[in-house]
Order: sequence, then structure tokens, then C-alpha cells
Amino acid sequence: MAEIILITGGARSGKSRHALQIAESTAGEKLFVATSPVTDPEMHQRIERHREERRGAGWQTVEETVELDEVLLANREYRVVLVDCLTLWVNNLLFTDGANELTEDLLSARIGKVIEACRGRSGTVLLVTNEVGLGIVPENPLARRYRDLVGRCNQEIGADADRVVMTICGIPLKVKG
Repeated sequence: MAEIILITGGARSGKSRHALQIAESTAGEKLFVATSPVTDPEMHQRIERHREERRGAGWQTVEETVELDEVLLANREYRVVLVDCLTLWVNNLLFTDGANELTEDLLSARIGKVIEACRGRSGTVLLVTNEVGLGIVPENPLARRYRDLVGRCNQEIGADADRVVMTICGIPLKVKG
């Protein structure tokens, strides 16, 4: 059964860098699961910058925007898996399933499959997400719905995770485990 580590924090807080440090200090084959779709030239540059950070460090990369449980199940040979990030995964589900179709209950079912897939592995699974509960209430219904869905995802993964770490200003703070 894999150890699940949830790493959260605000935008640009150092959460992805911290997740990479944990992963690279852990022995075994490493898989990076990227959930970000390429939406514009600037996002393409960001993705390339992240790929470059991992180049030469023994990482394999799988790009999957929606079916995280399937990727986790299909790649059991990797001892370390880093999923970056759950925030974009929820965004992708919201638009794949339809903005009015994805309920918290449907999201909860998908989260359950991801957790089950993590627990069916050996090694370590690191999940990166943005903390969305510290900001202002968004001004429009879709943004509020997104914030609520990400918050639900973070709560459920955090409850099942063995460890939860929050990064602030590049400094990791132990929340759980």
C-alpha cells in the first residue's frame, strides 16, 4: 500500500518544488503525472520549464488531464509517482464533464477511485494541489463552484493522505503525519 503525501499551498508557494525534492530523495523509478493541458503559448512555456527541471533526473512523464486513477493503475512499476496538480485535474473534470454536470458527489466518486488506485500501489504517491480556502469569495457562480469543488477534493484527499504538507514562501509546514 503506497504512502500518500498531499502537498498544498498557494500559487507559487513552492509546493511543486517541495514535491520534487521529496520524490527525488526517495529511491526507485519515478513517474511524473502532468494534468495541465496546453492552452496557450505561455502555458506551453511553463510546461517546458517544468519538463526541463526534471530532465536528466530519471523521470518518466505521462500527461493525463482527466483519468488519474487509470494512469495510477496502469503504471504500477514506478515506485514514486508525483501528480501535479489536483487543482488543474478538477478544472479539467469541470469542463470535460460539463460545468453544470460535475457535482460534489460525482467528484467524490472520482476522488475515491484515485485514492483506491493509490492504495493499490506500493511506494509513494505525491499529490500537489492549491489551497483555495484562504482567498476571497469569487465573484461569479462558475468560479465559486470551482473553488468549492477543489476545496472538497483537498478535504477528501487530505483525510485519506498519510501526510499533508503546506508550503508558504517556499517553506514546508507539516500539517499531518
